[in-house]
Amino acid sequence: MSSKLRFALVIFIASLLLPTAAFAADKKSFRIAWSIYVGWMPWEYATENGIVKKWADKYGINIEVVRINDYIESINQYTAGEFDGVTVTNMDALTIPAASGVDTTALIVGDFSNGNDAVILKSGKTLKDIKGIPVNLVELSVSHYLLARGLESVGLKEKDIKVINTSDADMVAIYPTKDVKAVVTWNPLVSEILAMPNANNVFDSSKIPGEIIDTTMVNSATLKKHPELGKALAGAWYETMAVLAKGDKKSKEAKAFLGEASGTDLAGYESQLAATQMFYQAGEAVKFVTSSELKTTTKSVAEFSFQHGLLGDSAASPEYIGVEFPDGSVYGNKKNVKLRFTETYMKMAADGKI
Repeated sequence: MSSKLRFALVIFIASLLLPTAAFAADKKSFRIAWSIYVGWMPWEYATENGIVKKWADKYGINIEVVRINDYIESINQYTAGEFDGVTVTNMDALTIPAASGVDTTALIVGDFSNGNDAVILKSGKTLKDIKGIPVNLVELSVSHYLLARGLESVGLKEKDIKVINTSDADMVAIYPTKDVKAVVTWNPLVSEILAMPNANNVFDSSKIPGEIIDTTMVNSATLKKHPELGKALAGAWYETMAVLAKGDKKSKEAKAFLGEASGTDLAGYESQLAATQMFYQAGEAVKFVTSSELKTTTKSVAEFSFQHGLLGDSAASPEYIGVEFPDGSVYGNKKNVKLRFTETYMKMAADGKI
């Protein structure tokens, strides 16, 4: 090969590599926090089986999915800017990041609790028996909301009980102690506690279906600047959902893996799934998030949050924080929208456009 031809070939190869090098230099990195809960465990499978990396690579980004063992701490870290996204319920998204001024978008609505959250008593068979006793729960979380909705259903008020703030990380360990009379928590903790002596489920989220919504949320400004993050996360999530929903050997193996990762086994994990309304199909999630019921639930959650002082010292009403829905309508203050529900990326997944 002549020197001129060799030189020309080198220049040609370099020209092909230049865009790749520039692309690599522009590659962005993002961090998503999640905590153990049946509806969020799929992120563990997606991470460990290379699904997250596959979709991140497709869009030229890096995504690190990090497990945080304390649920509220994961939300606090997201709110502080240490993460770009977090797995969080609708209420906790409103009362922590949104109330702190962090504009947050529900990118993926994965499920709603349909029995996974429960009020458990040591003595007594009905919720009315809770009157006058201390109740351990993560104060001002969805557990608190569930309790309030339960008390309302039997003509009791919060003044009729005593709330004791307890980390979810400690709930199972403290239940057998003599001072604990009642707890409110979520799975897999519920299953572990109900397996103990003197544990009675007297009210659970199946009594308020569609109100405790489990999501993967991201910072709105980050999502606007980097829509590729939304596409990659949605792609990874619904690929994982397809594995879990299929019902074949691979599906069973995935559920067994998630059961073990959450401290139980296949049967335990399937039991938790039975108490969860999972949206395995992206289209199901789109239908839910665009329904009028979501607006009704948001109003109820905002009113509870305001009554408990969770919307901040400046909040003069439940409508202090604006919550935007997929149709562009807003509950609350249109000038202070800090929580958004979007069907955009879920619909892309449903339409096969990611």
